[in-house]
Amino acid sequence: MSNQKNNPLHGKTLEMILEHLVGSYGWEVLGEKINIRCFNENPSIKSSLTFLRKTAWARTKVESLYIYTLRKERQAAQKKEDDLHL
Repeated sequence: MSNQKNNPLHGKTLEMILEHLVGSYGWEVLGEKINIRCFNENPSIKSSLTFLRKTAWARTKVESLYIYTLRKERQAAQKKEDDLHL
């Protein structure tokens, strides 16, 4: 259990990850960042989940973007916090 403590994917479903990315970027930008048809042609959470569950390389890209996005969001929040204390 302790080895999962720092894993940003621990406890996250693929649906939660995808919804976060769509909320952060929108379908258009998400489709530019990860060029797969389910993000670029009539995108939906349902169709994307179906594809990602069957396609390991695409799921890996989505998970990597999610981790990157979390890191950037935390850095932005920390910078904002630091700026408030100046």
